[in-house]
Amino acid sequence: MKIYTYLLIASIFLNTSCKNTAEDQQKSEIDSNDKTIQKLEGEALLDTVESQTLKYFWDYAEPNSGLARERFHPDGNYPLNDQNIITTGGSGFGLMALIAGIDRKFIPREEGIKRLDKIADFLAKADRYHGAWSHWIDGETGKTQPFGQKDNGGDLVETSFLAQGFIVIREYLKNGTDQEKAVAAKYDELWKGIDWNWYTNNKDVLYWHWSPDYKWEMNFPLEGYNETLITYIMAAASPTHSISADAYHKGWARNGAIVSHNSKYGLPLILKHNYAEEFGGPLFWAHYSYLGLNPKGLSDEYADYWELNKNHVMIDYLYCVKNPNQFEGYGENVWGLTASYTKEKDGSIGYTAHSPNNDRGVISPTAAISSIPYTPKQSLAAMSYFYNELNDLTWGPAGFYDAFSLVGEDWVAPQYLAIDQGPMVVMIENYRSGLIWDLFMGADEVKQGLDKLGFKY
Repeated sequence: MKIYTYLLIASIFLNTSCKNTAEDQQKSEIDSNDKTIQKLEGEALLDTVESQTLKYFWDYAEPNSGLARERFHPDGNYPLNDQNIITTGGSGFGLMALIAGIDRKFIPREEGIKRLDKIADFLAKADRYHGAWSHWIDGETGKTQPFGQKDNGGDLVETSFLAQGFIVIREYLKNGTDQEKAVAAKYDELWKGIDWNWYTNNKDVLYWHWSPDYKWEMNFPLEGYNETLITYIMAAASPTHSISADAYHKGWARNGAIVSHNSKYGLPLILKHNYAEEFGGPLFWAHYSYLGLNPKGLSDEYADYWELNKNHVMIDYLYCVKNPNQFEGYGENVWGLTASYTKEKDGSIGYTAHSPNNDRGVISPTAAISSIPYTPKQSLAAMSYFYNELNDLTWGPAGFYDAFSLVGEDWVAPQYLAIDQGPMVVMIENYRSGLIWDLFMGADEVKQGLDKLGFKY
C-alpha cells in the first residue's frame, strides 16, 4: 500500500445515523483502531454515502446559526480562523440536503424542523443588501464577512443557490403541522424579500454583486453558460421583484450567441461554456443550477438541458478515461474534474477549478457522484471504487474527502467544502426519488418563471 501524504482522521466504515452528536462521532472515529470495512454496493452504498455526507450539514454545521460552514477540517486546525464562516450558496445546498435527510429519516423530523426554524430566524436578522445575502456570513454575528475587498455586499448568485432551498423547504412543509406551516411561512417571506430586479442595474442583464461601499464596481454581468442559469430562473420566478424576459435573452443568452456548434468525442456541447468551449467547464456547472431545477425535459430555444448536462459529464468522463496526460489512476472508476481543493507542487493544499483545460491529476469525488442522475453507471462505478477500494484514502467523518490524487504517492485533502458535499446528497436523492426536483418544480412561481422565459418542462 502506498504511503499517504496526509494522516487521515478516520478510515473505518461509518454508517451510523446522523442522530449522533458531532463530538461523539469524532471521538469514536479517532479512538477506533478497526481498519476493516464492509464492502457495499447498490442501495446500501447509496444509503451510506448519502447519510454520511449529510453529516456535514447536520453534525458539523456552524453551531450558532445552524447553517453550513464554508469548510470543515476534522482535525480542528483552521489557519485562517474561519471555522464559523458560513457560505451562503453551500447553505442553500445544505437546506435541500436536510430535507432529503428528514424524508429518509436520517434526521429525526422534529429535530430537523427545529434546525430549519433556527436557520430561518438567523437569516432574517443577518446582513442583507436589497434582499440578497453576502457570499460569506459570520455565523456568530450575522454580519458580512467580505469575500474580497469590493465583494462585501450582496452576492446574487450565492443568494439564488440559497433561495432554491427556501422554495424546497416551503413546498415540503406547507401542508404539515402548524409548526411546520409556520416554518414554511418564514422561508416564503425570506424568498419574497429578495429584490432581483435591483441587480439588473436598470439594464437587460443581471449582475453578480452590489456593495454599499463600492456600488457596481465589481461589474460582473451574468452572461454566457456557467453555473448561473438558476439565478435567472429565480429572478424571473419572483412574485415580488421579477426581472424581464429580456434580461435572460439579451444578457445570459447573449441574444442567441450562447449556442455552440462544437462537439467533443462526438458529443455536442450545445451551449458555449465560458472560457471552456472545447471540453466544457468544471462539472459543478452541471450541478449547482440543477439541484432543484429538473433538467429532465427542460428546454428552451437555446438548449435541451438534459442533453447539455449529460454530454458535459460524459465528455469529462471520456477525457479521464482517455487520460491524455497519463495521470496514474485515471480510468473508468477514477474520474471527475471540478472545483475543489487541489494538490500544489509542494504537496500542500490549494484550490482550483479542475477541468480538462486545468487538469492537475486531482480527482474530486463530488464531480462523479453529483453527476449520478446523468451518468448512473459511470457514477456508481466511481462511487463504489472510491468507497470499497480507496476507503482508507478517501473516506472520513463527513463522507468522501474533498479531493485526492493517485499520481506518485497517494495524496488526499482530508478536509471538506460545503459546495462540494451538498450537491452529492441532493443529486443522490434526485437520482433515487426525484424528491428535491419534484418539490422545486411543483412551486407555482417556478412554473410561472419558466413560462415567462419561454421554457418547456
